[in-house]
Amino acid sequence: MVDDYLDGFQALVSNAGYTDLWTLVVKFRRGLWLGIQNQIATMPYGRPTDTDPNAWYTAAQRIDQACLANEAFQSVLHSAPSAPLKTISVRPPLRPFQSLQSLHRPLRLWESPWTWTPLGKQGPYLCKDVTNAET
Repeated sequence: MVDDYLDGFQALVSNAGYTDLWTLVVKFRRGLWLGIQNQIATMPYGRPTDTDPNAWYTAAQRIDQACLANEAFQSVLHSAPSAPLKTISVRPPLRPFQSLQSLHRPLRLWESPWTWTPLGKQGPYLCKDVTNAET
């Protein structure tokens, strides 16, 4: 984009016979895409002087290339995948009332997927998996 503008600009400058460096920079800035012109004009350091057209040409080309590279990156980043991604889980799914912290400590009785049913008045207890049980 900037390369095409720069080629046309240099041809016009040559035909017009401009030689004043400040005038060349002003004319170049006026025709330059506003976003690129603003980036160069507001550079905190390394900003080209208003009497160095070649530095302005180089800065405009660099910013244009950076913008094009960023647009390409953004288009890849936001494009939809061609096939749905498959999620692979390496841990069992969380059960109700179970947090990630509970995976690192023993489950409390009320967090367990098991029910504890006394077989008699004093015990022992029968352990039954309620996640697979038919009620």
